Amino acid sequence: MAKESMIAREVKRAKMVEKYAKKRAALKAAGDYQALALLPRNSSTVRLHNRCLLSGRPKGYMRQFGISRIEFREMASKGLIPGVKKASW
Repeated sequence: MAKESMIAREVKRAKMVEKYAKKRAALKAAGDYQALALLPRNSSTVRLHNRCLLSGRPKGYMRQFGISRIEFREMASKGLIPGVKKASW
């Protein structure tokens, strides 16, 4: 389980990105890079990092499911993910 502070930081960044999205897009379209540089750094979408919805793990994130590889494996083994089953041949 990830630290609560790291998860909270990502949530805060996501809110800030959403808040400044229109302003950032308008400044980019106008080519005003000096004004763009004055906006908060965390308002940039590049600074967002995908995290597992269940554990908060930042690495091994599976974009299609929104969870980490470890959580995915456990859930798939228990049959909790529809259409996914363990391969055997």
